[in-house]
Amino acid sequence: MTLSTPHASAGSPSPLLLGRPLSLADLEDVARRGRPVAICAEARERAAASRRAIDAIAAAGDAAPAVYGINTGFGALAETRIADHDIRALQRNLVRSHACGVGPDLGDAEVRAMIVLRAQVIALGHSGVRTEVLDLLAELLNRGVCPRIPAQGSVGASGDLAPLAHLALALIGEGEARFEGQLMPSAVALGKAGLAPIELAAKEGLALINGTQYMTALGALALRDAAALCTVADIAGAVSLEALMGSKRPFDERLMRVRPHPGQAGTAGNLRALLGGSEIMQSHADCPRVQDAYSLRCMPQVHGATRDAIAWAAEVLTREVNSVTDNPTVFLGTGGEGGEGGAELISGGNFHGQPVALALDLAAMAAAELANISERRVEQLVNPALSTGLTPFLAPRSGLHSGFMIAQVASASLVSENKVLCHPASVDSIPSSAGREDHVSMGSISARKLAQVIENVRSSLAIELITAAQGVDQRRPLRPSAGVAAAHAAIRRVVPELAEDRPLYRDIAATAELIRGGALIGAVEEAVGALN
Repeated sequence: MTLSTPHASAGSPSPLLLGRPLSLADLEDVARRGRPVAICAEARERAAASRRAIDAIAAAGDAAPAVYGINTGFGALAETRIADHDIRALQRNLVRSHACGVGPDLGDAEVRAMIVLRAQVIALGHSGVRTEVLDLLAELLNRGVCPRIPAQGSVGASGDLAPLAHLALALIGEGEARFEGQLMPSAVALGKAGLAPIELAAKEGLALINGTQYMTALGALALRDAAALCTVADIAGAVSLEALMGSKRPFDERLMRVRPHPGQAGTAGNLRALLGGSEIMQSHADCPRVQDAYSLRCMPQVHGATRDAIAWAAEVLTREVNSVTDNPTVFLGTGGEGGEGGAELISGGNFHGQPVALALDLAAMAAAELANISERRVEQLVNPALSTGLTPFLAPRSGLHSGFMIAQVASASLVSENKVLCHPASVDSIPSSAGREDHVSMGSISARKLAQVIENVRSSLAIELITAAQGVDQRRPLRPSAGVAAAHAAIRRVVPELAEDRPLYRDIAATAELIRGGALIGAVEEAVGALN
């Protein structure tokens, strides 16, 4: 039976149509903001047609040729023929045996992103999965059922087997799921949501667990955050530049044209917009300083390189979001070797996560550089040998108060941790499945590392913002540029000026949330217009 699909009410977002090209922004809308989904009509037709090819093989029973994933074992057991009466049990056993994830549970947003991506693969029409399964995946999203998925256990080929098996468990009413904020048996969660578990038919268990949807889900959400942090880094750098009475001359558009990296030009454009009309800069126009430190002068080159790397990784993951990554793959109307009923099933390696793993490893290194250079700006702000006119450590009474001394230490700690996390996971491979899977991507680890790097970068930028805001306060009565003033005001709405020592962890957390929710960028753009 086809389950209900969401209908947009007045003022609610229209459903995202699965089976059509998706962007990373689309994925984030569903995962984090609860946008409903629906299966487009052409996707439903494609899925039904590919399913008929599988049904033709299943209907032949023991007389059918051996076809991987339908009437054979898996991995190193691919040559073991499975009797017709055991085919459904084979799919159920596959899901159960592969659900061996460990570690902390994924958050709801990450799980929802996985569900979207798993449904999208099926909706592309090459998986041979019934539309009933596709509809149930969609309804997990629309009715708020989140399978419990442990974060560890995948090596990234044959895809993210263990995490996806935990997702598939919920479809058959096993394992656990969250519903309305409570963890409960999946069968109970489905029932509370008005849904029923499904019995998997031939190939469906394999189709649900073969693929890169874990690493792609985590990676895509992290890349969305990374792109926003590039803009936050520009804002933080501008506030620091004002506090340190630096120059905006290195961001001249003519300099950018003769070294035309797009990310560099984007950051320089942001800095020009952020720093226009500053009284602080006008006050030292004729000072004897010739050049600022690299952490100030080279923001376009450093932030911009990160922007370009993140943009490339986002292109890779956008392709992956719209790819078929299970195995074997159903091609209709081709016949040929291994064909059945006008279709051909081809066993290949689209589940291998190497493209995603390499992109996410690069993204982690690129994002980490935002924190690396940010910490150096914090050092400029708190070091009395470098911060002319500012109090040592920006303390109200240095000596009696320590001010932001340990804020810089905390940032240095995060930067050092990122250096460890930036070791690429994709250079490692441990063979599995009795040597059949003899090269794996470790892409799931690339994704998890990237997510942690992003958290660390966000905290580092929060530290810079509260430190630089204190520096701007000490430049009064001179007023900063409109963009920096808007950033300063947004910070001061959640973090008061430091008049005496206090625990700074609450200030850092509040500013990190200002970044996470988009309020900081929103406040600045209201003052200066859209930023890159």
